[in-house]
This record gives sequence, structure tokens and C-alpha cells, in this order.
Amino acid sequence: MEIRGPVLLPARREDIELRTVDGLTLVGELALPAEHDPVATLVTLHPLPTAGGFMDSHILRKAAGRLPALADLAVLRFNTRGTTSPRGTSEGSFDGGANECFDVAAAVDLVRERGLPRPWLVGWSFGTELALKYGRDHDIEGVILLSPPLHRATADDVAAWAGDARRMIVLVPEFDDYLRPDEARERFASVPDATLIAVEGGKHLWVGETQTRRVLTEIVAAVNPDALPLPTEWDGDVVG
Repeated sequence: MEIRGPVLLPARREDIELRTVDGLTLVGELALPAEHDPVATLVTLHPLPTAGGFMDSHILRKAAGRLPALADLAVLRFNTRGTTSPRGTSEGSFDGGANECFDVAAAVDLVRERGLPRPWLVGWSFGTELALKYGRDHDIEGVILLSPPLHRATADDVAAWAGDARRMIVLVPEFDDYLRPDEARERFASVPDATLIAVEGGKHLWVGETQTRRVLTEIVAAVNPDALPLPTEWDGDVVG
């Protein structure tokens, strides 16, 4: 069958809870390859919750649904404070990206406690702000930024990554609502080692199977290129 839409490929899926240092419980899910250990870990940071972003925002849900099987990756998704999804509601309330620093820390702590390998932060929209502002504080291999708006992340937050050995991959849609490729090149120029990828025809929400596959391919190209090209068909069990 063709791999598209909400299909869930085989994986070990576990509902998890994260505990923040300021005393909140956040809800999430960890998806692991079905039959062996992962080669790397994606810690996903969702779009703006006040605009409908949550752990099930479609690119993150599809990453968890496909990449454990297709690319041997662990995928951790969770709701930041005050955010609701079918999995449940994380305690606390939205703090505009300030106290969400504790949410990022709790997610990376779980990765360390579980002994999961090679963590990467994968932020989408608001999630890119959290990755830029707080990713440097943690033991990660790099950050992947999908549709960065650069609203809350300042020029200093970006420039602080200059000279950092960890990789920065920036996917900028051609028709983004907030930051398009030409401006993105200017605003990320302070990080000369960053890889900026302008995605022809892309929009902020990455709607459609073509854009989904492009985003997932770029994620895997950074984290586990040996898994490329990603299959578009699956011969085996699926859910949904």
C-alpha cells in the first residue's frame, strides 16, 4: 500500500509523562522501532498552541507514524504546558516561550534517562523558537527548524549558535506566511555553518503529501541518511 495520510507503520508506542523542574506533568508519546533499538532520536517541539499547535500537528504525527519503521528513529512528541490533544492536557498554562524552557529540558531528560541515542530537536514554527532559545543548553546533536518565524527568537538567540559544533538545518518554505527564503538567509547569516534549505512551493503548514514527504526526507537526510530514499509503499501491517 502507498504510505500517505494518517497511516501508522509498526512501532513500539508508549504513552509517557514528563515532569518539569517547576512541578508540572506534561503528556506525550514515545515511538520506537518495532524490533530493534533506534539509531537516533527526534525530540519534537510543536507549533504555537494558541493557534492550534499540539503534539499531533500533522508533520510531527506523521514523523512518529512513519520514521520508526522507515528510518530506525525514535520519535518523542509531547504537549507543552497548557496544551491539549487527544493524548490529554499538559498541566500549567502557555507562557509565550519563557517557562517552556523547562518543558524542553524535561523532554531531553527523558531521552537521557531512557538511554536513547543521538537526540535532535525538531521544532516546527513556535517549536523552532524553543529549539533556538534553549537547545544550546542540552546535550543534543543538532536542531532541525521547520518554518521558523523568528518572532520570539531574537537575533542574539540565533547568533549564539555561531561556532557551535552541533548542526543546524533550516527548512524555509517558498511561500511562508512569516519568513521566506531571502529574508531567512539574511537573518541566519550570523550562523555561517547553518544549512538553509529553501523548499520550492512550500507553505508554513506543509500541507499535502508532497510537502510531508519532503520534510520527512530532509529530517532523515540530517539524522540517518543511510535510510534514504524513504519508501513510498509498505508491504506489511499498518494501523489506520
